[in-house]
Amino acid sequence: MTHPTILDIVLLLATGATAAYMIWRFWTRYGWEKKVYALYYILGFAVLFVSGVLLIFMGYEILATPFVLTVASLIPFGISVGIVRQYYDKFKKGYIWFATIGLLAIAVASFADIEILRKIAVPLFHGVAGLIIFLGPFLVKKYGEGNPAKGFEWVGIGGVLIGLGGIALAFIVSGAQLLFFSPAFVFNILAGLLLLMALAFAWGFMKDIKK
Repeated sequence: MTHPTILDIVLLLATGATAAYMIWRFWTRYGWEKKVYALYYILGFAVLFVSGVLLIFMGYEILATPFVLTVASLIPFGISVGIVRQYYDKFKKGYIWFATIGLLAIAVASFADIEILRKIAVPLFHGVAGLIIFLGPFLVKKYGEGNPAKGFEWVGIGGVLIGLGGIALAFIVSGAQLLFFSPAFVFNILAGLLLLMALAFAWGFMKDIKK
């Protein structure tokens, strides 16, 4: 693994600034709306912010640690649960149970080094969470509740990026490779991928916050 380049650091700082801004906006929204889904969004963006800081100061080597694989999974956990609680309330109990069990399975597999469990839990959790973040914003009007603002679909674009990035990193940590996502390729695009993901999320969520 390699250390971030100067360009990587600039991109990671921009990602952190975007995440910090969204934390503030959702905290402000929670202050007057008192809806729990805002806290899940805050969790996702807070972990994104911390992840960027850790990558800057500790390098990409930290991605190989069980702690980071588990904590990084809180990003799709927070965003996907937030979407389900906000717009698919009737499914929230079942999905929160699934997401929580998936997160615990990733933690156990990572810290106990249970390879077979990691190979099942990581793709399954990231795949389902990524699909919810991707499809959720597009299917609200047909299957969900509420009326998100036009442009909320950008959150779905962020879901594609976080799903691909999460699964690719998980394969790398396990010593395998997903398609053409070799370690060198992933580390070359990781900082830019995180920034694009953060901007897509920010654009979509801000459209919804300002509606």
